[in-house]
Amino acid sequence: MVVTTTISDSDEHLHSTFASRYARTSLPKFKIPLGSMPKDAAYQIVKDELMLDGNPRLNLASFVTTWMEPECDKLIMASINKNYVDMDVYPVTTELQNRCVNMIAHLFNAPVGESETAVGVGTIGSSEAIMLAGLAFKRKWQAKRKAQGKPTDKPNIVTGANVQVCWEKFARYFEVELNEVKLKEGYYVMDPAKAVEMVDENTICVAAILGSTLTGEFEDVKLLNELLSKKNKETGWDTPIHVDAASGGFIAPFLHPELEWDFSLPLVKSINVSGHKYGLVYAGVGWVVWRSKEDLPDELVFHINYLGSDQPTFTLNFSKGSSQIIAQYYQFIRLGFEGYKDIMESCMENAKLLKQGITKTGKFDILSKDIGVPLVAFSLKDSSRYTVFQISESLRRFGWIVPAYTMPPDAEHVAVLRVVIREDFSHSLAERLVFDIEKVIKEMEDLPPRVSLESDHFTLDHKADEQHLRKKPKNADEGKKEICSYWRRISGKKTSSVC
Repeated sequence: MVVTTTISDSDEHLHSTFASRYARTSLPKFKIPLGSMPKDAAYQIVKDELMLDGNPRLNLASFVTTWMEPECDKLIMASINKNYVDMDVYPVTTELQNRCVNMIAHLFNAPVGESETAVGVGTIGSSEAIMLAGLAFKRKWQAKRKAQGKPTDKPNIVTGANVQVCWEKFARYFEVELNEVKLKEGYYVMDPAKAVEMVDENTICVAAILGSTLTGEFEDVKLLNELLSKKNKETGWDTPIHVDAASGGFIAPFLHPELEWDFSLPLVKSINVSGHKYGLVYAGVGWVVWRSKEDLPDELVFHINYLGSDQPTFTLNFSKGSSQIIAQYYQFIRLGFEGYKDIMESCMENAKLLKQGITKTGKFDILSKDIGVPLVAFSLKDSSRYTVFQISESLRRFGWIVPAYTMPPDAEHVAVLRVVIREDFSHSLAERLVFDIEKVIKEMEDLPPRVSLESDHFTLDHKADEQHLRKKPKNADEGKKEICSYWRRISGKKTSSVC
């Protein structure tokens, strides 16, 4: 005879069947809780908290990849417990990184032979890559100045005011003066002529952007190379160029092979690119490659005896995951040149579709260019009744995350909406976004205007101001600048826009 025992429902530990039955008090925010909880309850609690996050697929503010093939997801999960720095333990992973560096260097026309090893490294992202490239330029400049018996305490770097914040971080963290070429309305990238004018004997490099975060536009690296070469010849300097190709490095070679921007130009000494943007890998991988070994000072490369082996390393981080590097290699061999080209062409087609839909509304001016990163940047023709900031907030109701921001100096009065087109943004989503933008505009036009430029007076109040700002604008342009200034203040602490 077999005796079986059935546990009644009343004997079950009900607290673990759903998190809400377990979390009867506020969740820990400052201290680790004294006791433990069942794993299913902890899982459910965290999952419920994350429901309030935005949908990554609808986050049109970010260039960062939000979808990969299931096979690559499996590779990522299988290697998520590998620490990349243990090179002797995971030699194949190290080899995959080296293969990626070589592939990228050849893609950017580095002067290396077919079987020659390129100089570069995988990073957490383009921010780390820029820090490494900037350090290499600074040390090269310092070494030359010391050899000439000249001071080395005032290095500077020349960029456009449209650079990403990581350049400001590099300048501040590593004590390099950042000299920015100001923008102007209608021209939102660095002017090569003005950049070269700012170059002096203390300039460690000029940084050009291949794919501005503001409008997606490619800066004219070829013209910069020509003008800077002429100045170097006249002065005896050898000021180099770094290309920040974080967004455009995996676009230009496939869509604009005729464009001269990379190592085919002699003054370009290093290039960074984000694998987690149009390299089509999840967040957490960037790359920096140098023209030759001579452009990376030996003093910056550490040789570490770690776990019994000599490991050369040139990174700001030590331990890091292997998953994204493996995922990058997967994408390279899975897609190949033709696969990347097809995806980038698809992104550009969807960007054109969205641009056409936005233009047809008759409410916006398009600021982005056809040659550049697949994005659409657009501003309101008339901001007297509502602003791009209000449109951005209203689109959140439909799940869309569309950033609104003002341009850098000297174009602060221009306020913009920007939509980044990634691989997972389809034709249908583009049509739906246009529909929702039209719906938001109609709703706002049916409401009484919050601020009118046509009225005799208008008021811009802000709690942080010491006093209320009440002005009568001389004209519509002045009023427009005041409104943009106001919205810049109230959104100044947000990091909404250009990432």
